[in-house]
Amino acid sequence: MESGAGKHWTEEEVKALLSVWSEKNIRKQLHGTLRNKGIFIYIAKRLQELGVCRDWKQCRAKYKNLKYEYRTVKYAHNSGDVTKTMKFFHDLDSILRYEPVTQLAAEENGRCSATETQLNTSPTTDSTQ
Repeated sequence: MESGAGKHWTEEEVKALLSVWSEKNIRKQLHGTLRNKGIFIYIAKRLQELGVCRDWKQCRAKYKNLKYEYRTVKYAHNSGDVTKTMKFFHDLDSILRYEPVTQLAAEENGRCSATETQLNTSPTTDSTQ
């Protein structure tokens, strides 16, 4: 079977990608790294060990698509729309929940600066913590 850019990922392939992505050292390297070709080459090699033949570009594209879809569903849930779902939401939530995100914060002089905050939207989080 040909492994072109248009070939759909099977459920087993996505699960393998998520298992590699969930490793702490991989998550740490992916966070905040803009030039990440080397990381995705490593991920593709790890996937080959698991029987998944994908090149680094396909791995990066799937990573970006999954992350985008996760954030879309997460935003919808936070806005009260629980009808929007995705297949691997809970797996991605456990991987991405505590990933720091850069947000703009207004400074006293009116300028904005980037600050890192934790994405922690678990139901146990409240203002008393």
